[in-house]
Amino acid sequence: MSLLGRVMPALVGLLVLGLWEGLVRAFAVPPYVLPGPVAIMQAMVADWGLLWASLLVTLRIALLALLAAVSVGGLLAILFAQSRWVERALFPYAVVLQVTPIVAIAPLILIWVDDVTLALLICAWIVAFFPVLSNTVLGLNSADRNLLELFRLYGATRWQVLWLLRLPSALPFFLAGLRVAGGLALIGAVVAEFVAGAGGTGSGLAFRILEAGYQLKIPRMFAALALISACGIAIFALLGLVQHLLLRHWHESALRPEG
Repeated sequence: MSLLGRVMPALVGLLVLGLWEGLVRAFAVPPYVLPGPVAIMQAMVADWGLLWASLLVTLRIALLALLAAVSVGGLLAILFAQSRWVERALFPYAVVLQVTPIVAIAPLILIWVDDVTLALLICAWIVAFFPVLSNTVLGLNSADRNLLELFRLYGATRWQVLWLLRLPSALPFFLAGLRVAGGLALIGAVVAEFVAGAGGTGSGLAFRILEAGYQLKIPRMFAALALISACGIAIFALLGLVQHLLLRHWHESALRPEG
């Protein structure tokens, strides 16, 4: 990829920010209606201590939820791949979790679970769980049929087939689901925090957004939103790097020439 292609996203971003700041100044838009990038950056610097502590709370919930989604989703996917009956019996309930709006069930989870942090973790896990499960199941079931027959011809056990053939075949699918789940875990954590509305020193960024809205500190609200977006991009990029490092030497998706 050329140097221009690498810097193009940054150039577009700077152009948009410059246009935004210019329009806000030209039309004298009040900061409590729409702050410009400069005002947002000033608010981020002024309130960095508060925002940073809240960011750590939200990130902790999101990362724990992602870890739980990977653990539970991966194990269930292996179980489904080993037993078609188990998959038919349980997979519809995983779909139910996916299609049920988290905003609708989060209040119930907060009522049933006494620990607010655990309730937020469960909400974020529900959102991030399904992409890992569905992609991994698809990958495990996508192993080359000719290789499966070869393994059976040589008398390989079910677990040898799983470890030596199905799991390597499922790795690209799992990593693709993991990238999706990373962003969804962050979204789930923020949505759950919105529903919980818990304040205090252990508050996440969602509460800071609500707090800033109540106090009409709109630049702080945009600063918190910018931090959430930046974290989502960072998680996606980090998981993309992991995907590239694990697949670059053998899988077609990482061996394709860049165009």
